[in-house]
Amino acid sequence: MMNAYDLIVIGAGMAGVSAANKCAAAGWSVAIVDALPYGGTCALRGCDPKKILRRGAEIIDSARLMRGKGIDDAGLSIDWPDLIKHKHAFTDPVPANMEQGLSSNGVDTLHGSARFTGANTLAIDGTTYEAAHFLIATGARPRPLDVPGHEHLVDSTEFMDLPELPKRILFVGGGFVSFEFAHIAARAGSTPVILDRGPRPLKAFDPDLVELLISRGADAGIELWRSTTVTAIQKSGTSYLVRVERSGQPETVEFDLVVHGAGRVPDLSGLHLDAAGVEWDESGVRVADHLQSTSNPSVYAAGDAANSPGMPLTPVAVFEGKVAASNMLKGTTTVPDYAGVPTAVFTIPELTRVGMLEQEARDQGIDVDVRYRDTSGWYSNYRIGETTAATKVLVDRSSDRIVGGHLLGPGYGELINVLGLAMKLGLTTRQLKSMTAAYPTVGSDLGSIL
Repeated sequence: MMNAYDLIVIGAGMAGVSAANKCAAAGWSVAIVDALPYGGTCALRGCDPKKILRRGAEIIDSARLMRGKGIDDAGLSIDWPDLIKHKHAFTDPVPANMEQGLSSNGVDTLHGSARFTGANTLAIDGTTYEAAHFLIATGARPRPLDVPGHEHLVDSTEFMDLPELPKRILFVGGGFVSFEFAHIAARAGSTPVILDRGPRPLKAFDPDLVELLISRGADAGIELWRSTTVTAIQKSGTSYLVRVERSGQPETVEFDLVVHGAGRVPDLSGLHLDAAGVEWDESGVRVADHLQSTSNPSVYAAGDAANSPGMPLTPVAVFEGKVAASNMLKGTTTVPDYAGVPTAVFTIPELTRVGMLEQEARDQGIDVDVRYRDTSGWYSNYRIGETTAATKVLVDRSSDRIVGGHLLGPGYGELINVLGLAMKLGLTTRQLKSMTAAYPTVGSDLGSIL
């Protein structure tokens, strides 16, 4: 049959690209396909461009923190169109560069919507392709919201391409997207509101540090509505009337923009997986621990598309893609190692986590030593005027090893990596404290944190 390959990768994000390159380097015939520009969510619509926008907010916040301490921030502001232009200078070249890199490695780069037509065949815009193996790495999309007027919501991609930033913004959902974008918007002159249907947002993070972050956000002008649900959204001229229930009480509030931040689901619905005998559900393709489909041995999945235990993070997707590729190449059943993988909410300051939450550790019967430190007055934070910073490290008393790390503060997005490495290598806190760090740095605080 024409158009036959050893491997076809569906999804040209970081997981798919890493797998395609690995298999092509081993001599396999490989094709990769995506209906969107190559690069995936992280490089084009997520992690990277988001953090470029955050840089503008960091500058504003840093200057405000130093007000009265030698810095006059009067008149300092974000030029939103210029910031968006700066973001595009990074994202615009990505698809062509990534496609060129794949081609130079011998990968055939295809474009279009792929759907399975059989266990080993798929159609891409009417053309049939066959492969011995498939890797599904299609990422995730915003979770559909069953709310009248949901079509008025913009998603994170649209938010990062706004030509101007509106004044009154509602972020629906209390997760990563809402908090990160609200912290950017507040420093850019907007008055953001985060709406969460539960009593506690950012549920995957330490509750004590979350509350500190919420207070810090309130000081920056971010309002949080807890236990609130959206019941309808109606366009009214150039603004939107949003009907909500706050603690059971109906209310209508006017906003200039309503942003979807209520989670994401695997982007699988258009693949016709049933035609290939691939079992899947809302959590992703059902895979064994080694990322092979439980119902079609020709199919593997990685990243957000798989129902693996890995967190929905780009670095996790990348190493899952590499593990899946290795298993396909060698016929092995290697299981990804998820130990010591950190995650961060890039608010200002950032909130980070690695390992277990305090309650999770106690539920597992661990004799946990909770080492909490208020670091807001420490030199590294005093130097920059930061008023909110704290750490909580969970240590197994029996082994002196870290089972969980939770940090809120500037620069802690880097420091959490040290705790992740310690967990992965099984280092004790005694060993970590024996390290001599460059001083004065945030890293030099680690010994006192432990």
